[in-house]
Amino acid sequence: MPDNLKHIFEKFENQFDIEEPRIGHFKRFEEKLNPVKPQHFTIKTLFARIAAAASIILMVGIWIGSNLNSTNGMELAQVSNEMEETQSYFVATIEKELQTIKTEQNSDTEQLINDALNQLNKLENQYHILTLELKESAEDKRIIYAMISNFQQRIELLQTLMQQIENVKQLKTQNNETYI
Repeated sequence: MPDNLKHIFEKFENQFDIEEPRIGHFKRFEEKLNPVKPQHFTIKTLFARIAAAASIILMVGIWIGSNLNSTNGMELAQVSNEMEETQSYFVATIEKELQTIKTEQNSDTEQLINDALNQLNKLENQYHILTLELKESAEDKRIIYAMISNFQQRIELLQTLMQQIENVKQLKTQNNETYI
């Protein structure tokens, strides 16, 4: 057998690869022999990662929430002291009218009041849009006048509602008198 092996080596003489491998060959070969094992999550690391993700989500939520709140407009009271007094007067008058209307609410006036409150909500939404516009251009007097006009329209709406409620009460009283 040694002759046979010698014969094979003689046959392939000068055909062997005697070049040296590239730099880092042994490191690459070793990495292939010992592949990186996938990490197994322990419950502790899993909870830590979940807590970190929850913290990030919470922070993003707070950031988004603060940006949504920054879409609030500029109130009339922030323009000047006189405008603050004007807004306080209008708000107090509107609240007083609403309290009076609530005491007059009954089955006869319920539809009138609901319709008026829907109109009031529309005016409040318009006012909110005006506050956003005022925030963008605080110097524009037209926006301030529109805001004051909006307050006046709300008060007029509530006063008209009170007149209609009084009319309903009078009609009811007149109808009751005719039946007696």
